[in-house]
Amino acid sequence: MLGSMTGNVPLNELGEFLKKRRSELSPRTVGLPETGGPRRVAGLRREEVAQLASISTDYYTRLEQGRMQASTPVLDTLARVLHLDDDERGYLFQLAGKTTTRTRRRGRQKVQPQLQRVLDDLTATPAIVQGRRGDILAWNALAAALVTDFSRIPEKHRNYPRIQFTDPAMRTLYADWEASAQISVAQLRMEAAKYPEDPRLIELVGELSTRDEQFARWWGDHRVAARTVGTKTLNHPVVGELVLDWDTLTANTDPDQHLTVWTAAPGSPTHERLRILASWAADQNLAASPSLT
Repeated sequence: MLGSMTGNVPLNELGEFLKKRRSELSPRTVGLPETGGPRRVAGLRREEVAQLASISTDYYTRLEQGRMQASTPVLDTLARVLHLDDDERGYLFQLAGKTTTRTRRRGRQKVQPQLQRVLDDLTATPAIVQGRRGDILAWNALAAALVTDFSRIPEKHRNYPRIQFTDPAMRTLYADWEASAQISVAQLRMEAAKYPEDPRLIELVGELSTRDEQFARWWGDHRVAARTVGTKTLNHPVVGELVLDWDTLTANTDPDQHLTVWTAAPGSPTHERLRILASWAADQNLAASPSLT
């Protein structure tokens, strides 16, 4: 035996637990491509776990062989990669002799009534309300016409960073998609610093990291940004180029809810095009409404 960890739990017990958990996962489960060839081991290979956890295969091998201790950040990452539930995660930390706070499950956010009233009154200004992780909690008709019809997106996927990376139309809509997407990643990284154990945020980052190489690379840059102000240019399929200033207001009743509005200077071409877009959106909504006759 190579020694023991805090609480006299052998290091190799941790390695056996990691080995067992990876044996129960398939490449498809964690978003890796299926090679189609025979696999000599059940479940994931060591190098696949190491790849997903962004650590070296040698480092992970030493963990499984009981030849070294894992740091808290590595344990957090392995718990996500191996899809551990709360009890398994707690057990992993116990084996490693580390302390961990139990994940506090937060209920699903709902838009604050005050922000909803603001949205309802904004008929000539696109606006959305975002919650934790960039979840889209509410929007007005002009925001739907400007970006996308959020009502057609399943609620569990109604998240701005996710839409930016998974909807191909976003790469055409944004004149500089890469710059905008990098800001979204930096804002999400800031969110992760506030709630490092948020399971839905961990799931979102894991999904986007496996689906999109650019997301994974930018997430690894560890750049951060708060939701403040800025300017973006959109190439809208109906009204053409829009140069919009965006601003973010935070609800005092829930600091995790932010109202984002897009505006343009009065008299500018974009201001006129927003007016045209609002009229177009109203016509579309009227056409989609059931006839009263």
